[in-house]
Amino acid sequence: MNGNPDFPAGPLFGTLSRHWWVVLLFGLFAVAFGVLALMAPVRTAAVLAMWLGVMAIVEGVVALASAVGGSAPVSRGWAVFYALVSIAFGVLAILNPLATASVLLLFLAAWLVVGGIYRIVFAIRVRRHIRGEWLLVLSGLLAVALGVMFALNPLGGLMVTSLWIGAMALVYGVLQVVVAFRLRRLGRTAV
Repeated sequence: MNGNPDFPAGPLFGTLSRHWWVVLLFGLFAVAFGVLALMAPVRTAAVLAMWLGVMAIVEGVVALASAVGGSAPVSRGWAVFYALVSIAFGVLAILNPLATASVLLLFLAAWLVVGGIYRIVFAIRVRRHIRGEWLLVLSGLLAVALGVMFALNPLGGLMVTSLWIGAMALVYGVLQVVVAFRLRRLGRTAV
């Protein structure tokens, strides 16, 4: 019987407690990535763009294979078109990752500006029906400001985004490490 009332004994708990080291491994990788991202944010953005490129190439090759094999879920023409666009994007992302990341950040900037304006308009239209509409206006103004800042300085935006990703990966990794050791300890007390 389980000696810890916080976690019931069962097949899932047994599997988790026996494989606590997998959770620890994910946590350590996340911590390492977080530290590297905080130390070299521009390089991190480039590496992320390159990985995106690799994924796009793989997806493009798979889509092309399914088009040639006749098993594509869409028409053969659309499948080939999608495959070629994916492969082209992937190659560009690998050859020039910082430019790719900057362009993607510009799309994010445009989305933030449009979304911010939408929030402001929405808040004005529903102000008679809700309280605290000023919070929607404020969030819209902040989104517009962030979008404009990203558009004016994409490299700075890449650095800030990479720093945030690194900080979140670091926090995630530390939490995973803590959970791994708790699983290990709980697995020992369950025996």
